[in-house]
Amino acid sequence: MVPKSSGGRRVRVAGMARSLVIKVTAGADAPERCNQAFTVAAAALASGVPVSLWLTGESSWFALPGRAKEFVLPHAAPLPDLLDAVLAAGRVTLCTQCAARRNITVDDVIEGVRIAGAPAFVEEAVADGAQALVY
Repeated sequence: MVPKSSGGRRVRVAGMARSLVIKVTAGADAPERCNQAFTVAAAALASGVPVSLWLTGESSWFALPGRAKEFVLPHAAPLPDLLDAVLAAGRVTLCTQCAARRNITVDDVIEGVRIAGAPAFVEEAVADGAQALVY
């Protein structure tokens, strides 16, 4: 069965609610890939699909206040708007190791961003009905 969505309802496949777990590894170093991850996350949420967005690698910097405003990609939705949409309706997680490598602490991040590690990512990614995407 092909997933379909209509009017903010949750996507269902064979009677099962679906969710997306999106890991974005790219930041300003690969702007198109980075923006695609945020765009897919926001679009999924707008369609009623539960989303968990994981910031890893260079995207880790977007967990800090003001950093998304520095990101510019022509012909793309502004990253701060996409991040705000995910924070409002989904979950945003900063990778524990990625945060540590950048000296980012829980006191540094935007309100609503949690810090968690690989076990939490795996738990979300293998949950019933979950689809994991990595950008």
